[in-house]
Amino acid sequence: MPEKPGGTEITELAALKALAQPRRQQILQHLTLHGPATSAILARALGLNTGATSYHLRELARYGFVADTVPQAPGGGRARWWRAVPGDRRFPPPSRRTPGMRLVMDELNRHAYAADLALFERLQRESGAAGAAGDGAGPDEWADAHAYSRGSLRLTLPELQQFFEEYIALMNRYKRPEADTPPGARTVHTRLLAFPGPGEDTHDPRGPHDPSGARADDNGRETDAS
Repeated sequence: MPEKPGGTEITELAALKALAQPRRQQILQHLTLHGPATSAILARALGLNTGATSYHLRELARYGFVADTVPQAPGGGRARWWRAVPGDRRFPPPSRRTPGMRLVMDELNRHAYAADLALFERLQRESGAAGAAGDGAGPDEWADAHAYSRGSLRLTLPELQQFFEEYIALMNRYKRPEADTPPGARTVHTRLLAFPGPGEDTHDPRGPHDPSGARADDNGRETDAS
């Protein structure tokens, strides 16, 4: 089913709390990275016991963040397999958050940003080490794919909102069912941060800015962001 325009806003505090719990974020990251897993597989990967992972999975499933994917394991076993449920989930803007929501969102964002950055840095190190190993296996063709870009734009508030919606639309253009995914495809993780700069001088039509208007990504290419 295609994602409805504008996504689905999560307004229930209990659902936000379920998503913000650090172990559950680890579970979601593992399911996203490695695909469906049982509670036993997740317990071994995350250093938990199966009772804990089963509890966290049930809480995530309660709010639709994960779902059973293969109730009957290969060979007739009874293990339950779980998958992350993708979706365009939105959070209430700060102006509509209750004090309880603000606390939960701060915790959720703190853990999520740290986990994304740690994963990015680890995979960069591993791909760099594999390329420098000199074991005759040849370079990893994905080793140069750790792309990022820093830049700045002069936007009005409606333009910034439109920029975000166009980014989501671009993401949705590349989404497809697993059955339609071609051989050689890998899961690619993205993170967009777009926020207004602090305390700009309204008398300067350009405001504080980098005179060059350019930033370099990690491969040394220049991206003109002016």
